[in-house]
Amino acid sequence: MRTARISRKTAETAITVELNLDGDGSYDNQTGIGFFDHMLDQLARHSLVDLKIRCTGDLHIDNHHSVEDTGIALGQALAKALGDKKGIRRYGSCLLPMDEALVRAALDLSGRPFLMWNLDLPTQKIGSFDTELLREFFTALAMNGGITLHVEKLAGENSHHIAESAFKAVARALRDAIERDPRKGDAIPSTKGIL
Repeated sequence: MRTARISRKTAETAITVELNLDGDGSYDNQTGIGFFDHMLDQLARHSLVDLKIRCTGDLHIDNHHSVEDTGIALGQALAKALGDKKGIRRYGSCLLPMDEALVRAALDLSGRPFLMWNLDLPTQKIGSFDTELLREFFTALAMNGGITLHVEKLAGENSHHIAESAFKAVARALRDAIERDPRKGDAIPSTKGIL
């Protein structure tokens, strides 16, 4: 089973992430931040990764610590569940439309973390959620998951649509990358022999 459970506790947050890479996209995410929970639900549903997140954070200050630390813990859980990455496809990409928004995501489960972010949003908030936290989440996810991740907005005027397109595009790219490659068996998808 390609599963993982990560618990992370700091003076600012207490987070538990449970995931199953071979799930059906079931989700149960509770961070105390409604819009963020909605995005995490999209990530699970469209990657087919079962995801359960519990986060208690210092929301009386703002949402920053909870969002960033959730990205850290989720990245760690992904890396743990992937293990040595034998037999995976490794790469994934998606061009995802949502109404007027169009976002492209491409990723490599390379073990070399990097985020290329080109996703400007027209508003500073979606409801009460600070849109600048989207980059913080994906930075933490990429750095702690060992993921080379590119996210780019090609079109869009509505911040909610753009953000949701980004989460869904990353989810679909992740779905492709974590799938087992039936032609390669248990081979490491690298000429180096290690990822």
